[in-house]
Amino acid sequence: MNVITITQSWVKEFIVGMNFCPFAKAPFTQERIRYALEESDDIDELAKTLFRELAYLKNNPEVETTLIIHPNLLNDFQEYLLFLEVTEQLLEEIGLEGIFQIASFHPDYQFEGTSPDDVENYTNRSPFPMLHILREESVSKAVDTFPNVEDIPQQNIVRLQALGIAAIKKRWNEIRTTH
Repeated sequence: MNVITITQSWVKEFIVGMNFCPFAKAPFTQERIRYALEESDDIDELAKTLFRELAYLKNNPEVETTLIIHPNLLNDFQEYLLFLEVTEQLLEEIGLEGIFQIASFHPDYQFEGTSPDDVENYTNRSPFPMLHILREESVSKAVDTFPNVEDIPQQNIVRLQALGIAAIKKRWNEIRTTH
């Protein structure tokens, strides 16, 4: 199983292919997404990887975004959310708040007020737990130039509902088992 290949397929098939994030297509097709794999099961190593990737993005403006994939850490969604809160505080403490932000993707992602099998959870479900480092400037530019950006989440839910949970799970399993 190649974690990065599976993640790239997920980005291609779900994020770009289903247009969950209309801002993802350009960086994906231009190969401006960095995939960083943290294979350890040590939370301190994940924190070090996060620091390294923030520094990398800061020094390499040609790279748009980084996905830090950590398949052996934070597999429990509640633990993942707690770590995500720490990363937000960390960005503030090291003076990178407003420069970068962290988006969240997890295999068991569940929005508050939903059931585990509700289709909308699949907009933030990924094959492995990961932290997505985004450039705040790019996010602002995309939001300012994209019409009706506030409609994107609802459009994603409608798209997923049209597919149905069985078809979504089938696509999901194909990505995880064919690489």
